[in-house]
Order: sequence, then C-alpha cells, then structure tokens
Amino acid sequence: MSITTAALILLIPVLIWRIYQRLKSRMTRQRSILSRHYTGLLVFAGMVLVPLVDMLDRPLSLGALALGALVGIALGNHGVRKTRFEDTPEGYYFTPPMRMGILVAMLLVARVIYLGIEIYMSQGSGKPIPRFSDSEITLFCVGLTGAYFATFSASLVRWRQRLRKAVDNI
Repeated sequence: MSITTAALILLIPVLIWRIYQRLKSRMTRQRSILSRHYTGLLVFAGMVLVPLVDMLDRPLSLGALALGALVGIALGNHGVRKTRFEDTPEGYYFTPPMRMGILVAMLLVARVIYLGIEIYMSQGSGKPIPRFSDSEITLFCVGLTGAYFATFSASLVRWRQRLRKAVDNI
C-alpha cells in the first residue's frame, strides 16, 4: 500500500464528517430569500436536465435518472409537508426537515466519493476512467438529489407567492 492510498483511507472519513457537519449546519431555521429559491430551482432542475441530454440513446440510464427524479419529487413533497414555515415581523423563515435533507444530499456525496475512489484505483491499470454518467446508480442519485431540492425550492417559491398574494389582497 502506497503512502497516497493510506492518506486517502485516513482522509476520506474526515471529508465525509466535514461534509455532514456542513450540511447539518445548513438544515436549520433559515430566512426565506426569494432569489435563493429561484436559484435553487434553476440549479437543481439543471442538475437533472443536463445529464438527460447525454442519455437519450441509453434507455436504462435515462430510466435510472427518471426514477431518481420521481423518487426525489415524492420525497421533496413529503419534506415540504414536514417543513415549518414562519411569517414573523422580522421576515419569512422556514425550517426544513434536517434528517431527510441530509440523507438525500449525503447519498449523492457518498456516490461521488465512491466514483473518486474508483477513478483513483483504476489509475495505471489501463481501464478507461469511468464517467459520471456511466453508472445507473449514480444517475439515480443525481436524479434523486436534484429533484428533491428542486421540488423543495419550487415549493418555497410558491409559498412566498401565496404570501405576497395574501398581502396584496388586504
């Protein structure tokens, strides 16, 4: 075992822990900023739609991405129902369900780390370096994560629009 491999074995758990801690700190009560919700909607919808173009000729990969997106939409809708919304004099706030958001995000993080390890292990072996879109499991994780957070962002946009209509009607 080389020193680089040993260092990776030691550093990967630290990396996973830091990512988990960062996600955990972000899944708390947050101020609702409409531009962030629109940005989240565009970024996460793009996360699902961009790989879709590459998969039009691969039905199994396309199916994995679509299945992940369907599960992500279902989980996103469930997560929105569990979200606590607040309309206070200081502004609008929401508290997302921490466990579900962390679980969905860490699923993708784990898959990306696995791909990184796979790329590292295949160096010098003559095997082609795997692409992100080569694995149906990876595409399922991308679809799930992108659709979950896109659904969540779209729901936050709708919530803010309903609040604006209610203020305008008064």
